[in-house]
Amino acid sequence: MAITIGLTTWSEHPSLLGGERKLTLAQYAQFFPVVEVDTAFYAIPRPAVVRHWRLQVPPQFQFIVKANAVITKHERVTDFDLPTTVAAFKAAFQDLRDHGQLQAVLLQWPPFFNATRENILYLRQVRKLFGDWPLTVEWRNNTWYQPRLVKESMLLLKELGMSLTIADEPATQGNSVPFYPAVTDPAQAFFRLHGRNLAGWQNPGAGWRRKRTLYRYYDEELKQLAAAVRQVAEQAQTTTVIFNNNAGGDAADNALALQHLLGLAFTDLNPRQLGFDI
Repeated sequence: MAITIGLTTWSEHPSLLGGERKLTLAQYAQFFPVVEVDTAFYAIPRPAVVRHWRLQVPPQFQFIVKANAVITKHERVTDFDLPTTVAAFKAAFQDLRDHGQLQAVLLQWPPFFNATRENILYLRQVRKLFGDWPLTVEWRNNTWYQPRLVKESMLLLKELGMSLTIADEPATQGNSVPFYPAVTDPAQAFFRLHGRNLAGWQNPGAGWRRKRTLYRYYDEELKQLAAAVRQVAEQAQTTTVIFNNNAGGDAADNALALQHLLGLAFTDLNPRQLGFDI
């Protein structure tokens, strides 16, 4: 049983160094053993870029990479688009895979990706194209969690060898999913914590994508999350917690606080440098 904690992106957490400048990946890796990379959602990087990332971190450091928007149907997908995009994505991140540093590919589905036969077949197709690559699913449509379907949803993920991303987000009537701490892959479990900014989550508009993660978890909320993490960690070999409440710079402080609550000491980090950048 192992628990790791990380953040979404490495650059947006200047509080780690007590300043206002963006962090490099090497600096981020002084504090946390895992990071979630979202840039591939927008554009698949060149393999040389990914290799450069790997060379900045210790050999045990792990990457969670968000799947490209075409793969998760955020963009229109044709029968030709999906296989070619998955192939390009895998080629880009093969270096991490070869070195044992790709913890998972995050399949974050759009709100309109609901529990239908068509979408179940699509999930099966994605699994087939990715082969044995580690995949974790974050649903954003609550039909997957309806009482009459939730057991089948979890069984589907178990069958496909996909882990459920346990999301924490504001509880709304229509555009959120519940906090559902289930383990569908005994190898690894994932938490993704977006904050609980209800007003920001419910009111899309200018700057909405930033405002919705503008939230700082209170001490009591972190204690509740710590209890859930411990419970899940008893069922999975590795449990990873990613803080995505980046908008106000709160993710790093919350992650360090949770690390303290869980009594975790991360080893195999980059050495801390004093007085100069690495």
